[in-house]
Amino acid sequence: MNDHYVIKTTGLEHIHTKGIKTLTDVNISVKKGEIYGFLGPNGAGKTTTLRLLLGLTKLQTGKIEIFGKDFGQNRIEILRKVGSLIENPSLYGHLTARDNLAVYREVYGATKARTAEVLKIVGLQDTGNKKVRQFSLGMKQRLSVALALLPNPELLILDEPANGLDPTGIIELRELVKKLNKEEGMTILMSSHQLAEIEKMVSHVGIISKGQIIFQGSLPELGQLQQKQSRLLIHTSNDQLAMQILQAHGPEPSGRAISVNYNSEIEIAAMGRALHEKQLDIYLLHPQQNNLEQLFMDLTTQHA
Repeated sequence: MNDHYVIKTTGLEHIHTKGIKTLTDVNISVKKGEIYGFLGPNGAGKTTTLRLLLGLTKLQTGKIEIFGKDFGQNRIEILRKVGSLIENPSLYGHLTARDNLAVYREVYGATKARTAEVLKIVGLQDTGNKKVRQFSLGMKQRLSVALALLPNPELLILDEPANGLDPTGIIELRELVKKLNKEEGMTILMSSHQLAEIEKMVSHVGIISKGQIIFQGSLPELGQLQQKQSRLLIHTSNDQLAMQILQAHGPEPSGRAISVNYNSEIEIAAMGRALHEKQLDIYLLHPQQNNLEQLFMDLTTQHA
């Protein structure tokens, strides 16, 4: 395997104890230095995949390689270089941030200096004697990330880290993720269903639906797909005739209007001229460029 892949899975399949298949042929590739957004609705298979990557769920079918090595044969060595935040970690509300880290420090074999270092990284170095129960949800989430950073990992895996955060907390998390990637050189894999927010953080995206990967690639590649799926909403004095005139653009009824494909503003102008030439009055001409959330809905609907 090419050693620039930090994570590579091949043919992951998983069947739940109740006989329900939760993953089907999941192939994920994450290169060194990427921030990889693992997107999908609740129940799509995100957490199951991440638990398999960390050895928290037993591998049934397929292969997992991390840092270029087979996970099953090198589990302990690999996990020493991985930090993770899966679901909600146990934080002690009656202790300070520093004391919470001290509880876990020996488990990770981290030094006292590292405790001070991770508090500074996540912006909690000045919380002093403030108890964790007095922290905002965003501060608690940053402390949880600090726990994952204690072993100074090369790979950080975060499962739905923005869950329940208010807008300020989400912005803080976004800046922290970018900082860890840029300044600490960490490769980051993070799952989320908050699609619009993920778009501001990641360099690469994998979209999972009903246990299957339906898209994987860079943000520019996703942008190209968005552009291909951009639609124009048109309402005229005779929409039935307009559909015939614009047949080449895949017209579809859309409420009291029609929706057509377009690739550029030049095409929009050409469609307007074509409709005018047939003496149709245009009441509405509204481009609907896909945002990530709409694209996700389109992809998952197609997959269903």
